[in-house]
Amino acid sequence: MVLVAVFGVALLVAVLLSGLAARTVLSTSFLFLVGGALVSDGFLGLIHITPDSDIVAVTADLALFAVLFTDGMHVSFPALRSAWKNPARALGLGMPLAFVFMALVTHYLVGLDWTTSFLVGAVLAPTDPVFASAIVGRKEVPARLRQLLNVESGINDGLALPVVLLLIAAAGPAVGSAEASASKIALELALGLVFGVALPLVVSGLVRFRLLGAEPKLQPLLPLATGVILYAACHLTHANPYLAAFSAGAVLASVSPESKQAFEPLGESLAELAKFAALLVFGALLTPQLFGDLSWGGYVAVVLAIVLIRPASLLLSLIGTHFNRREKLAAAWFGPKGFASVVYGLLVLQSGIPQAEEAYTLIAVCIAFSIIAHSSTDVPVARMFHVNDLVGIPDADEPGPRTPTEANGTAHART
Repeated sequence: MVLVAVFGVALLVAVLLSGLAARTVLSTSFLFLVGGALVSDGFLGLIHITPDSDIVAVTADLALFAVLFTDGMHVSFPALRSAWKNPARALGLGMPLAFVFMALVTHYLVGLDWTTSFLVGAVLAPTDPVFASAIVGRKEVPARLRQLLNVESGINDGLALPVVLLLIAAAGPAVGSAEASASKIALELALGLVFGVALPLVVSGLVRFRLLGAEPKLQPLLPLATGVILYAACHLTHANPYLAAFSAGAVLASVSPESKQAFEPLGESLAELAKFAALLVFGALLTPQLFGDLSWGGYVAVVLAIVLIRPASLLLSLIGTHFNRREKLAAAWFGPKGFASVVYGLLVLQSGIPQAEEAYTLIAVCIAFSIIAHSSTDVPVARMFHVNDLVGIPDADEPGPRTPTEANGTAHART
């Protein structure tokens, strides 16, 4: 109950400060992260959470599933068919480069063995622009930039997962099981894709029966029911839930645009709540002892991961594209480490491999620094694209209130 009360207070504070956060370097994501840290054992001691607590894995898992499900609904297949090259470059070249560069830095600066170093690189390779919503949620920002960041983040989680699992198998005691693990991982990915495509098609078909159909006020619950069934089915069958979530969202939006439109407000709110809960729990793990356990070489690796490795990797992958300099720099900077890295980092910690704790410490600190850096810089970067009003309310120096029409036309809550 204490955790629930803390979450309620943090949510109230975040909502009350969201208007200020939308115009400054403050962010609600940062508030939940700091709030979780303050009430943990490292400070006030109101809640007691350890990395192996069930609530850590559950909240991170649910948050990532919810975010990917709603992100999938933003994918437009016609738009992808006409502009697939840029995301393909980021995924096919930028992501592997970041993976390799991070592994090299981890090995030489932190001293982890090669297998564990590549494991850290795989965990930190996925990006999550949910922490840069002022960029990806604004129509003033060029569509090709928003599409690049959204598609890259939605797909790279699923691409990184099999690599993470294979490297855990290779780094663990049962090294000889890597081949069996590869086939098992391939089956889980295939099942996730099948479920993610088939279930929305079945639900869409049921709605078209003459005697069936949702009344308007219940229509938003149709995609929600689909997501709940999908989540349970994936965990019961060990199918990959993240690939299933993203593909289901994309298919549902394609075959049933009316369901997507009805569900969008509810879905975004649920995804926000799940994300905030995961941030609060993850923040509770960020104790002074955890930061103290990381070596100076580890902190250098964290800084390099954020300010050099991701930007350099993506800039190299975008050579020869039609992005202008400002768009390239914005895309290169916004490579935050988010829920996928949290979930995969917990998999590493719970795997029992020889250097699991050292790897997790590096991963956790990198995620924390990334959330702070990226969620506090999205507004300044957004203003480079002439995004002036980020939440539909005037800046302090703008006289007079705006009309409801003007406000509604630009409303967007920043997280």
